[in-house]
Amino acid sequence: MKRSVTTVPFGFEPSPEKYRGTLIYYDAFEDTTDEELDNAAKMAEERSFSTFVLYPLHEETAKRMLKYPVSAYYKRERELENWKEERGSGAYIEGFEAKRKKYTPMDTALRHLTDKFPAPHFLYLTPEMANLFASYSSFPEWITKLRLVLAAKPEHVHPLLEKYRSRWNMAGEQEEEA
Repeated sequence: MKRSVTTVPFGFEPSPEKYRGTLIYYDAFEDTTDEELDNAAKMAEERSFSTFVLYPLHEETAKRMLKYPVSAYYKRERELENWKEERGSGAYIEGFEAKRKKYTPMDTALRHLTDKFPAPHFLYLTPEMANLFASYSSFPEWITKLRLVLAAKPEHVHPLLEKYRSRWNMAGEQEEEA
């Protein structure tokens, strides 16, 4: 194998990467408005994330997690596609649950997402979904691997969510450099 030698001027420093990490919006997207999607996309752009992922839950997953039925997966996915087309957004709609067509535990979904997309990983959640996530036994393990961004301030904060307050912030707040 032939080696090629390249030289750089003295004092050369590579320019820092402008885009980094992945913002994952994990939700059922049943009652999510275009404005809420716009806010998440705006935050992804402002914080210079390289990838903005929308992760809609399958009906079976939503039924077990949220305890209420949601519309068919393909209908919610079509609404997200329409939003994406209208806004010209570069968001990526992850179809992992559409392929599985059954209940997918949050651990499995997060493992898939963190393996597929570049780090660091930020999970964008509604307050209800954040409290639900904090109630899972695997929460302490996951909160050390990713950061949470909450769409709004929760009325009641789960005790584990409060314990790990340094690992999450509100969508409107400025992020702390970790």
